[in-house]
Amino acid sequence: MTAKNSAAPLPKISSDDVQQQISAFWNSSVEWFSAHWLQIAIALAIGTTIALALLWLRGLGPRLARRSHTGMGWSAVFGRAIARTSTFFIVMVAAQLVTGYADPPAIVAKTINFLFTLAAVFQAATWARELILGAIEHRTRAENYSGEALMNAMGLIRLLVTIAVFAIALVVVLDNLGVNVTGLVAGLGVGGIAIGLAAQGIFADLFAALAIIFDRPFRRGDAITYDASSGTVEEIGLKSTRIRGINGEQRIISNRNLLDKEIINNTQRERRRTKLPIGVAYETDRDVLNRLPEILKEEVEQNGQVFVRAGFVAFGASSVDFELEFDTPAADYQTAYDARHAVGLAIYRRFDAEGVSIPYPTQTTYTAAPDGELIMPYPDVQAVHEVSPQAAQRR
Repeated sequence: MTAKNSAAPLPKISSDDVQQQISAFWNSSVEWFSAHWLQIAIALAIGTTIALALLWLRGLGPRLARRSHTGMGWSAVFGRAIARTSTFFIVMVAAQLVTGYADPPAIVAKTINFLFTLAAVFQAATWARELILGAIEHRTRAENYSGEALMNAMGLIRLLVTIAVFAIALVVVLDNLGVNVTGLVAGLGVGGIAIGLAAQGIFADLFAALAIIFDRPFRRGDAITYDASSGTVEEIGLKSTRIRGINGEQRIISNRNLLDKEIINNTQRERRRTKLPIGVAYETDRDVLNRLPEILKEEVEQNGQVFVRAGFVAFGASSVDFELEFDTPAADYQTAYDARHAVGLAIYRRFDAEGVSIPYPTQTTYTAAPDGELIMPYPDVQAVHEVSPQAAQRR
């Protein structure tokens, strides 16, 4: 006895059935051609014109690419994408546009629609891949991200982008064919999650490298500060960034960890600010103390720097403390360092001219007797009595 849930046998297709279908297709095509020969001729002419126009547009791609001097401009990116337009896609676009005008049989219209869908989906995937990769290459070269490691990473990026866009294209085509793609999409999702978990560290650093390229927090050659470290960016790689420290050492930090920190791009500074504490003696004339901020401003401006502010800060242990702030209109640290040196010496000379002294800390020590009475740090001086000349001679 046959089980109820056993699979039904597949219908057999005989050679007579195939011959009948071919004969029916041929007869319907002949009847269509006989009844609509004028429309077919006009449609063929229109389709040929459209195909030639699209072929001409495709020929613009290489010319756009050659217009860029470096070969990596946006015109070159779009030019290479246009040049990758397939002839099959051009033919199917022309056929799809004239199908309605010629009123073909249902089987012909269905075939053209299927082929057009197939060509359009994979052509869109090709264009998307070229535009994405072209945009990444444009950024890496135009923004000076030309490290060897990052250029080698372009092979992996190209592979990932190709797999992603053509996997989506395949799902779209299968869905248009009536295939239930739910299981396929779920399988691709589970597989992608498994691969992502297995290589999450690599992918995190890879995407961090792409974030550096597109967000551009810094580029190769920039002087940056992160945490308590400073240095110059030497190379931005697939997994890590190499930074030359201020003491000559090479620092290597993963891209993900680097982007998680606060980064100060010193190369992009508009200016550098210097704060200079200054202490003057308590004995300084009060009018001079009142004029001190103006004196400091004059010396800063005479040395070509930008005065910000100056004023009293606190009463120190041995000085009246002021603070001076000024800006150096340059990004590099050495210029600000030299400016601080020049301003400091100019203030010192001006203080000499104004009679302002910069005190140094002093300390007086007192000694106490056992009973607590202070003992002076020098012996008592005995009184001096007048001595007659005769007494002096006797001595």
